[in-house]
Amino acid sequence: RRMSQHNIATELLRMASEHPRMPAVITPCGYDQRGKRCYTIDSFARLAARSRAMAVALQRLGIRQGMRCVLMVRPGVDMFALSFGLFRLGAVPVLVDPGMGVENLKSCLQEAEPEAFIGNGKAQIGRLLYNWGKPTLRIIISTGRRWCWGGYSLPQALAHAHDNSPLQEAEVQAEDMAAILFTSGSTGVPKGTVYSHRNFMAQVKALRQTYGIQPGDVDLPTFPLFALFAPALGMTAVIPDMDFTRPGAVDPRVLVEAIDDFSVTSMFGSPALIRRLAAYGEQSGIKLPTLKRVISAGAPVPADVLQGFVPMLTQEATVYTPYGATEALPVCSIDHRTILGETATATACGKGICVGQPVEGVSLRIIAISDEPIEQWSEDLCLADGEIGEITVQAAQVTRYYYQRQSSTALAKIIDGDGFWHRMGDLGYRDAQGRIWFCGRKSHRVVTDDAVLFTIPCEGIINTHPDVFRSALVGIQRHNKTVPVMCVELRQPADRGEHYRIRRELLALAAEHAITQSIDTILFHPGFPVDIRHNAKIFREKLAVWADHVLP
Repeated sequence: RRMSQHNIATELLRMASEHPRMPAVITPCGYDQRGKRCYTIDSFARLAARSRAMAVALQRLGIRQGMRCVLMVRPGVDMFALSFGLFRLGAVPVLVDPGMGVENLKSCLQEAEPEAFIGNGKAQIGRLLYNWGKPTLRIIISTGRRWCWGGYSLPQALAHAHDNSPLQEAEVQAEDMAAILFTSGSTGVPKGTVYSHRNFMAQVKALRQTYGIQPGDVDLPTFPLFALFAPALGMTAVIPDMDFTRPGAVDPRVLVEAIDDFSVTSMFGSPALIRRLAAYGEQSGIKLPTLKRVISAGAPVPADVLQGFVPMLTQEATVYTPYGATEALPVCSIDHRTILGETATATACGKGICVGQPVEGVSLRIIAISDEPIEQWSEDLCLADGEIGEITVQAAQVTRYYYQRQSSTALAKIIDGDGFWHRMGDLGYRDAQGRIWFCGRKSHRVVTDDAVLFTIPCEGIINTHPDVFRSALVGIQRHNKTVPVMCVELRQPADRGEHYRIRRELLALAAEHAITQSIDTILFHPGFPVDIRHNAKIFREKLAVWADHVLP
């Protein structure tokens, strides 16, 4: 049976048909006798064949359409082949970031109610130790050697999957569930975002249009979930030899080596990873002449990171910082020239961070701030340009609901006829040029008796001090009142005398601006807690608890 045209796996088959010999996935596989890193190279034809073999093997092991399957394998050709193999069967990969912590992993997998678990040895040990998904799991599949955990061996099943083996491919509809991707949980509990095949198709189209991605582009994806888009976009994916759970600790030499070895043209990385690469470039003087497009997301990208990184690139290359979320990506986009040439000075003055214009196909509205569910859409909710409110979006790539979380869905979606608007949970405003300015998470705003303080604008002012690496505004309760506290992480460790000087200068700086005049408490923190996924989103909730303990 021919695969449905709605299935995201058709994008891989199209590339295999049009560019069969083009490399699809390049995976590190050890070192040669001279100590040089070796790679395996799989073409699009080979990846498509591998994904078919995976689908045949998985079908024989009992995987069926609609079945939720936890997928925990290292980024590489088998991750791609398994993902697209599951798509071909109409099964639903459940993708959880292994770096989110044991407790979050357990609750996510319990919530997803998976029927199958496909994982490597490390994942299988974790499943056994922490009872991941135990109540609902019926099929256990090991991608490597099968030890004490039982279940099926994928290599054994693959040995019997031949080119002419029968395969019953799924007849999926556009709105059928394609995957469950969990949010990072940087502001609350991770939630399972349900992607339909329509969402994936629209996302691929939006990324291709927004960034001019062409077949033949060579991509270095440093975030596993984003790596999945490479084959669908027709890009060759060069998998770096790194710990994907700690992008901020990556060895920049590994990235430079991969970029040089394969003339990488496109790269995706978190701000923490880009910062590390930029620092290496400043020290070594190394350039990256083949890169023409760098996409950095996961958190706002500070201007100083861009200033450090751009000199490594050619004048023709562009760094893009898209705005979006697991539930909606991309929403807006802006490039480094606009940031460094125009908007960074406004950010330093407390105007927020400009995330650019909405991308083609995205409708965006700013609505009045509310922490309550909104059942029905009304244009009366919308604010005028320049007013700070909650960012809401409508587009084909925006996901409709969270799995098994009706209350979270009700808080995040507003019904509008047959469609809906997604509430980003972010605050911002639209300027006279139609650009969107991000002002922080809604849950992070600090409401005092006198004013509402927004994190990103206030922090933008404090971050201009040369000794400040980053800052975070939090609110704590004292005498039945909310007190704004600015937590500061310095670039270098400092003694008590230096703390006194910097605090005095920061308070003087805050007093110069209306939005920060009410902040009179500065606390120095040795190293902010940040999210595992991107090493860039600040856990302000944890900092608020810390500040509450530190302050008398």
